[in-house]
Amino acid sequence: MSKTLPTQAQAVIIGGGSIGCNLAYHLTKLGMSDVIVLERDKLTSGTTWHAAGEIVPAILGSEWECELYTYGRNLIAGLEAETGQATGFRQPGYIQPADTPERLEEMRRGAAFMNRFGIEVHEISPAEAAERFPIGDFSNTLAAFWYPLEGRTNPVDTTMALAKGARSRGARIFEETSAEEILTRNGRAVGVRTSRGDIAAEHVVIAAGMWSREIGARAGVNLPLQAAEHYYLITEPLEGITRDLPLLEDPHSWAYFREETGGLLIGLFEPNAAPWHIDTIPPDFSFGEIDPDWDRVTPHLETAFKRVPAAANAGLRKLFCGPESFTPDLAPLVGEAPALQNCWVAAGLNSLGILNGPGIGMALAHWIVDGRCPVDHTGFNADRFADGSHNTPAFRRARTPELLAKSFGAHFPNESFKTARGLKQSVLHDRLKAAGACFSESHGWEQPDWFAPTPQQARIEAYSWGRQNWWDWHAEEHRAAREDAIVMDMSSMAKFLVEGRDACALLNRLSCNEIDVAPGRVVYTAWVNEAGGFEADLTVTRLEDRKFLVVVGENSHGHTETWMRRHTGPDACVTITDVTPGITQINLHGPRAREVLGKVSEADLSNEAFPFMSARHIDVGFFEVLALRVTYVGELGWELHVPAIHAVQVYDLLIEAGRDHGIRNAGMQTLASLRLEKAYRDFGVDVDNTDNPIEAGLGFAVKLDKPGGFIGRDALAAIKAAGVPNKRMLQFLLDDPVPLLHGNELIYLNGREVGHIQVGAYGHTLGGAVGIGFADAGAPLTAAIVEAGHWEIGVAGVRVKATAALKPLLDPAMARIRG
Repeated sequence: MSKTLPTQAQAVIIGGGSIGCNLAYHLTKLGMSDVIVLERDKLTSGTTWHAAGEIVPAILGSEWECELYTYGRNLIAGLEAETGQATGFRQPGYIQPADTPERLEEMRRGAAFMNRFGIEVHEISPAEAAERFPIGDFSNTLAAFWYPLEGRTNPVDTTMALAKGARSRGARIFEETSAEEILTRNGRAVGVRTSRGDIAAEHVVIAAGMWSREIGARAGVNLPLQAAEHYYLITEPLEGITRDLPLLEDPHSWAYFREETGGLLIGLFEPNAAPWHIDTIPPDFSFGEIDPDWDRVTPHLETAFKRVPAAANAGLRKLFCGPESFTPDLAPLVGEAPALQNCWVAAGLNSLGILNGPGIGMALAHWIVDGRCPVDHTGFNADRFADGSHNTPAFRRARTPELLAKSFGAHFPNESFKTARGLKQSVLHDRLKAAGACFSESHGWEQPDWFAPTPQQARIEAYSWGRQNWWDWHAEEHRAAREDAIVMDMSSMAKFLVEGRDACALLNRLSCNEIDVAPGRVVYTAWVNEAGGFEADLTVTRLEDRKFLVVVGENSHGHTETWMRRHTGPDACVTITDVTPGITQINLHGPRAREVLGKVSEADLSNEAFPFMSARHIDVGFFEVLALRVTYVGELGWELHVPAIHAVQVYDLLIEAGRDHGIRNAGMQTLASLRLEKAYRDFGVDVDNTDNPIEAGLGFAVKLDKPGGFIGRDALAAIKAAGVPNKRMLQFLLDDPVPLLHGNELIYLNGREVGHIQVGAYGHTLGGAVGIGFADAGAPLTAAIVEAGHWEIGVAGVRVKATAALKPLLDPAMARIRG
């Protein structure tokens, strides 16, 4: 341990576990040598020391997860040779069994996707699984999946190797030095007050594991994070167990198994897990254990023993219980804190700190040094939690018991969290529930997913990768949108009023499209970073000369607000107000939408008086609402922005006015199927910060010649000047009407893998599953190649012929929208 505490540094990292040491290692690798790590006790003393150390990927469902995982596995594999510090890394391989048809479907889809990103996965028979893991019971297994390159490492030794590598490049590590307070000035972190004195710093990083929530709170940083009990049992030596025994992960019993000094380690990610210290994490907890709750955990161990029966009769060496921290959505908290510039976060690894630590360290180091994250950050950016509602003690107490099993068990395309629901509800919630809504959850919002004929039928009978019990009702909603009219509660959309002398200048600097338009115009635009990568896609409506409305999806609420505020200069005259809670957004769409709205409004709704992409205040019954003539479903229609105090009345008027016009309520499943038939993009779902509008087919909304330019203008100009890109986003329609697309299915051009589907749904109008995804042909992907190519999509191991298009397959001329 260094003895003299410096008074300043480029970066101070709070936390000396796997994440803090990974970040120090990577910052110094990028040339930032003046790095300090503060550890309140000894390195690894929080949760790193008792981590199991598996390097196994389970089923990874996103590009960023695959990228971070493979980077970390490869780094750890070479860390001992680089640093001279033993890590204990071994690659005995890894097995996952599939005992049900649904799990087999999930595994087959996931295996294809992971193979694409360098994670080698093979489907094997139950007999082959038993041959590799002879003490396992695979009598009920349909198939298993073998990962030959995966394995395990020693968490303490690996962290020490990272620390050694960081020290060799100038980093200094101070043990027994606690961070008492993050020092701030004018909305920026400027240093850390420690138990041994103050350190001024250009960057401060919270990487303190389960203590991160409280450290952040003292600086006004919202980090929803909760520790939970995590168990593993170690048996006495068992016959047939060798060091070469593969790791076995069994989602059917929420357990994992591996060799441990001749015995078996059985780890649990059980249902109904126990939160640990909702109020505050003990500051002196170090290399500690939690007294195990035998009564609670014994039934879960008995379930695990069914997979490895020999373990039930083995001698018990140890039942260990230690804390691990989890986030409300099971994604890490990484990035710059939205409330405090130059304060960075690397926490909430959801018991995967050893596995994902190197990747997170690499990504955040580049973010700090280069100013941009090199991987898709939309799923883990710490600014995704727009407020503190996910961080109350009651919410953490309710949500945490679900998290362990949720991270480990089977997953389905439309599955939501079951606990801590009702966080954010539209004022229309009760009306929609009475109308038969089955609700899903997104970023805390209760959203109608689909509507049943009666409230009693609004339930999912069985989750599946195929057609579920609500399929036909959803299809009827879809057809109503294309043939009659639908009404949708879109209150979850984030809405910001941006006002003031410099409001137009700010939004024009952020926007690729031209925002300096006449009042009453709606503008669709992307916001990009200096490299041309998306940071948002949204609409900006000019209400008055100095007043604008910004509308963006609920998944981008926090990031959009942060992006605006970060780019508002200290002398700018701009006010940004989040008006989401006060506005109920009711969307009315369909070829008969004008007839319906015309029954309750005296406004002139004709194309001449109210053209597409325009906005007006109109009357609806007794009430004045802001109406935007825009669409995300590809039909004539309006977004009605209604003050919450009038929303129920306006909704009732529209439903009554539409009874003779076939009006139906519609949910998120129908929104997805409608928008994908029109190939509309969605930031955070199918485009992210590593994609750009040119390759995504949104060049029409990029005004490279607008006065003053915009952030990222030069990067996009260079991309466009390079000509037809090799990588382009296409729309796909399966020729066979039976298979379904959910996302991550592989794309083949003339027999060669060229990409994967980002998101899919069923196009009830087009007559088959539809999806959008990037294809990279390795050469300019021209319209002629797209049209003449033989396209296929891999669905759970089966290639299905598909039609590909650069333009929407439904209504490319936009006649329906302008009707």
